[in-house]
Amino acid sequence: MDSPNTRRNAVIMLLLTAILWSSSGLLIKLVSWGPLTILGMRSLIAGIFFLVYLRPTHLRFTRYQVFGALCYLCTNLFFISATKLTSAANAIFLQYACPVYVVIFGYWLLKEKPRRADWIALAVILAGLALFFGDKLSFNGFYGNLLAILSGIAFAGTMVFMRLEKDGQPARLLLLGNFIGALVGLPFMLGEPSFPMADFVILLYLGTFQIGLSYLLYSLAIKHIHALEANLILTLEPILNPIWVFLVIGEKPGPMALLGSLLVIGAVTFRAVVSSRAETNQSTDFADKPKKSAKIGEICG
Repeated sequence: MDSPNTRRNAVIMLLLTAILWSSSGLLIKLVSWGPLTILGMRSLIAGIFFLVYLRPTHLRFTRYQVFGALCYLCTNLFFISATKLTSAANAIFLQYACPVYVVIFGYWLLKEKPRRADWIALAVILAGLALFFGDKLSFNGFYGNLLAILSGIAFAGTMVFMRLEKDGQPARLLLLGNFIGALVGLPFMLGEPSFPMADFVILLYLGTFQIGLSYLLYSLAIKHIHALEANLILTLEPILNPIWVFLVIGEKPGPMALLGSLLVIGAVTFRAVVSSRAETNQSTDFADKPKKSAKIGEICG
């Protein structure tokens, strides 16, 4: 069992993780470049971070790591594009529904039978997603919402391929995914007529801290805290994301989107609580819980 200081430090690291993750919406909106340029530059910087951190002795990847890296690439591209086209709140909350897509993919690829709570959460989240389209949307906003949903589906695929990866090295998947993103964005980076220093500084932060450091903190913290508590702490990300955007540039979601956001957060939290209780009932040894949480944490990262 971990000491109180170790657990407290883990909570602090998760809080920092949520804050770092939540900064993406505002900063992506502040960058003047297009989505593919942002993807390329942020991925290049994050890829260098993971390369320095992992120091791999070889660069051979399994097929699950490759598939997962491609899903990770799509997650970032769709999310960046959605954030540019629709409100930051819509982009993050529509992506936040990804645990439900994990249930669907898990049933299809992993042969995992969904619980009743999964189906209830699925129904509530689908209702919440529908509400996001109830507000008056521009042409760009409508397609931004669709891209945000696709981002959540791609993120779910990333999680599932992490679970299928027997070696249990999700960071290598992130390393590959970021370098693929850098290659995809390279022609667009070279085609930019100018490189404003402000944009570069923002992307340097996004690649180094918002992605690189946040995942490092997450991987360290999740080993010492229960999965349910981790999920509840990380709920700060979708809450803080639109708050930063509102405070800086005054963007706010519509009333239907706010209601949809509440349904999505409530359903995801409900599913996390039920899943945690089920895992607790199946385990009679409390000492094994940190190990289970670490495994779940690697998946949800």
